[in-house]
Amino acid sequence: MSTTPVHATWEPRPAGRWEDAFLSGNGRHGALVFGDPNDDRVIVTHHTLVRPDGDDHRRRPPRLAAGLAALQDRLLAGDTTAAETFTDGRPLQWVRPFHPAFQTRLRRADTRDAPYRRSVDFTTGEITAVHDGWTSRVFVSRADDVIVQRVTAPGLTADLCLDPRLPGAPHGLGVGDGAVLIPEGALLSLRVRYPDGDLAYTGVTLAAVEGGTTRLAPPGARVEGAASVLLLTRVRRHTGELDVPAEGRALRDLLNGTPYDELLARHTARHRAAYRRVTLDLAADPAERALPGSELLARPRSPALLERLFAAGRYHLLSASGMLPPRLVGLWTGDWNTAWSGAFTNDANLGLQTASAAAAALPEVTEAHAALVHGQLDDWRDNARAVFGARGVVAPAHTDGESGHTYHFSREYPLHLWTAGADWLLKPLVDHDETTGTRDPRTAAALAEVALFYEDFLTRTDADGRLVIVPSYSPENRPANASWGTVDAAMDLSAARHALLTAAAYHPGHAGRWRALADRLPPHRINEDGALAEWARPGLEDSYDHRHLSHLYGVWPLDEINPYDTPGLAAAAHRALELRGAENDSAHGHLHHALIAARLRDADRVAHALDQVLAGDFFHASLMSAHYPRRDVYNADAAHTLPAVLIDMLVQSTPDRLVLLPALPARLPAGELRGVRTRFGATVDLAWRPDGTTAVVRPSRTARVELRTPSGAEPLDLVAGEDRVLDLRTR
Repeated sequence: MSTTPVHATWEPRPAGRWEDAFLSGNGRHGALVFGDPNDDRVIVTHHTLVRPDGDDHRRRPPRLAAGLAALQDRLLAGDTTAAETFTDGRPLQWVRPFHPAFQTRLRRADTRDAPYRRSVDFTTGEITAVHDGWTSRVFVSRADDVIVQRVTAPGLTADLCLDPRLPGAPHGLGVGDGAVLIPEGALLSLRVRYPDGDLAYTGVTLAAVEGGTTRLAPPGARVEGAASVLLLTRVRRHTGELDVPAEGRALRDLLNGTPYDELLARHTARHRAAYRRVTLDLAADPAERALPGSELLARPRSPALLERLFAAGRYHLLSASGMLPPRLVGLWTGDWNTAWSGAFTNDANLGLQTASAAAAALPEVTEAHAALVHGQLDDWRDNARAVFGARGVVAPAHTDGESGHTYHFSREYPLHLWTAGADWLLKPLVDHDETTGTRDPRTAAALAEVALFYEDFLTRTDADGRLVIVPSYSPENRPANASWGTVDAAMDLSAARHALLTAAAYHPGHAGRWRALADRLPPHRINEDGALAEWARPGLEDSYDHRHLSHLYGVWPLDEINPYDTPGLAAAAHRALELRGAENDSAHGHLHHALIAARLRDADRVAHALDQVLAGDFFHASLMSAHYPRRDVYNADAAHTLPAVLIDMLVQSTPDRLVLLPALPARLPAGELRGVRTRFGATVDLAWRPDGTTAVVRPSRTARVELRTPSGAEPLDLVAGEDRVLDLRTR
């Protein structure tokens, strides 16, 4: 039994559902591994696989700028439904859905009853299944961008194929397969062309067979009497025809006699270093640490479960991040019908999933996030011009990863009116700059474009001369007495203020102009319930029962509202949190609640939000999560967000403040969090126990920050390269 947290999970039986399949990924290719010795299936995914809709024109932002002034006039005159007609008449259109590619299958006859175990090692990303002499090992290489599988068994006899038959596959797919014998064994290919176009994807698998014989057995190959089979698989999205022989040569060159363990070592050198940077130990029971994941999930109050989910969430977040950040489903799906298109949802979900990137020392996640942002800036410019007639950029609320155009909106979801998205999407890049002490020129340029948008957009004023954000939208809620598109949503105010002030910090030459603009924005409003109002505009009434907490954007992820600098607003924000309902029990709503509660130092509310998720049957045996209770709708929000909650309840930072143990639940009396990065350039190791707390601060930059602990505040002077040991028993 382990006396330290287990950086793995295991199950005593194969996955019967794709949702329970163990996951591996390199931020490009993904693999869902069932581990069935009789039908060894690995579902292959790739971040680029989104189903085309055949009409690029429909994926353009609506050209509405000519009518913007009239809409603003009507909203400011009190017409609470004016925004419902601010549209070009198109029906609701979803972004293009993410889908799986195919599954590799090795079928063999093995019905013997023998001990079985499948496991995934988070430190390597390797998935292993063992049964009666048969062993399957799978990983997705960060070094070589290939899915690698090695199967061994005495006298291994199996049929190998690439199978496109997955749930929800649409009619009209043009499927073609191929198989040829090569000196190593066989080369298999599967080409799938989407209906009504020239776009397709092709999978290529090299099967290197050791011993025995290999022959063609359409649609694949049959191996008889072998000692092992090594599979290397890639998938490409393309137009026209893919040069399969060239892809095959590339795989053969990659293999070139290289043993599996060497391929794994090349990958592990990159993966393990990233994964091990931050660890969490909650002093859990060693017997519980040894349990399979499915049994541990049945103990929702177990510290061992939180340890396991922290490790799994960190592993899955890293594995899903590469060419793009994680989708709603991370990098994995076994069904063509992905909920909400398996897209990137920018009005909450993506920000929640990547929330731990800076503090948890995962620059790989931030780099993937930056790739999404910078790859879409041209489209964001189109959004600003088409909808608002403005310079600069406006981010969409939903994207498939390719198009950054705003075209997913409707009367009930006027997402084309949402202007806060660019600020939220750039916030992780700013956090990264603060953590490293550098300023990425790409981030600086994007911030300037956001400020330019606000220069053009913020032209209307109220009777007091304050600027007015009109139209304004608070995702995905509406006032109790008005329609969805309104005036001065709290989130929009916080985002505009933050964007302008941050751009000013990056661009001193424009600072005066942008700070002056920020200063003219109206303050937040406190309503008759003593709560921070979701809309600062007087007369707009709050609707409390909603899964989103957009109005508390100033608390988290921003630092605008906090108990130290703005205690009055923090108290009002806390009251707003108390009044907020859970609506449909979505996982992202509960954990968003927990992150805000942690910033407001409410440990009981953090614990309650965690309980809702841990006791609500949100996690599959794979330790990937669901959107709703009872494992309804495969979704990565809870899995990827939970590490951020656990870090934020223990350590928080700003460029000039360190907060230790702001919201520690009483049921976690002892533990250790190591490797957390701060936004003032230090690494923190924190150990707490009933008789005291010790923190080691390792600064890379000289700074004076404010230290906040449960016993008070004091200055903390840090010198680059000199560790500070803080014994909080005497403080």
